[in-house]
Amino acid sequence: MTVAASDPASAPMAQQPYPFTVTVVIPAYNEAEGIAAVLRRVRAALPDAELLVVDDASADATADAARAAGARVERHPANRGNGAAVKTGIRRATGDVILLMDADGQMDPRYIPAILGGVAQGYDMVVGARTRDTQGDSLARRLGNGALDALGSYLVETEVRDLTSGFRAMRRDVIMEFVHLLPNRYSYPTTSTLALLKAGYGVGFVTIEGQRRQGGQSGQKLLKNGVRFGLIILRIISLFAPLRVYFPVAVAMFVLGMLSWLLNIFLLDPTRGLYLPNSALLLFVGSIIIFMFGLLAEQIAALRFQRRDE
Repeated sequence: MTVAASDPASAPMAQQPYPFTVTVVIPAYNEAEGIAAVLRRVRAALPDAELLVVDDASADATADAARAAGARVERHPANRGNGAAVKTGIRRATGDVILLMDADGQMDPRYIPAILGGVAQGYDMVVGARTRDTQGDSLARRLGNGALDALGSYLVETEVRDLTSGFRAMRRDVIMEFVHLLPNRYSYPTTSTLALLKAGYGVGFVTIEGQRRQGGQSGQKLLKNGVRFGLIILRIISLFAPLRVYFPVAVAMFVLGMLSWLLNIFLLDPTRGLYLPNSALLLFVGSIIIFMFGLLAEQIAALRFQRRDE
């Protein structure tokens, strides 16, 4: 899953002979201070790419600064969220491949050749996966991202790295199949990665190092967004592989029911023989219901793929 590419630190900043056109989509909210510098660095790496900044109703001069730096600007009339800005950029892009970057300067354009090179090699999406010590400013955030990657890897049955990284390139025709699934706030990287993997598309990873934020103010709240990321993962798995979630829960409830029954027989009330207590009965029935819901959801997911293939 790791893209084999030359060292991005030594890659030239000039446009590579890619067999596709590129649109660089940069969602921005109150980034007037640093957006021009980011655009200049991206332009140096991709002289012929379309630069598209989606201004999510900024209260400052983000849109004017982006236009002055040579970008095309799409502006939301009201603040809809980072994910909504990304979806607007995907829909309005004209390139064959979309390169997503943040406007805060944390994503180094020197890695662009390696990321786009992965798409040229045949991957449908290539993620710039930050090293563990550059995924956040705090130990708690790094541990949270690590736990999220581990959970995602289990759910999709393959290794995933840095699910929260927004530095990625993807084929526009592929991501358009799933754009309606992307949330309007912060969890679009998690959703897009898992959606493509579960749909059988090729997702590669390029190791990068993150940078300190340049200007603006981060809207991320670790605990709140950590819970949201977990819910997004479960939602995506329910859409693409429901039994990966429902079956373990059903088995756990059945095992607890058996333990409750055995404890009642041998320890709590051995005089009543094989009497089935209410707790065990509820757990048994609950496990059957959850398993049947999982089978039904699996069939619905299969029908969804059948419609997509047709």
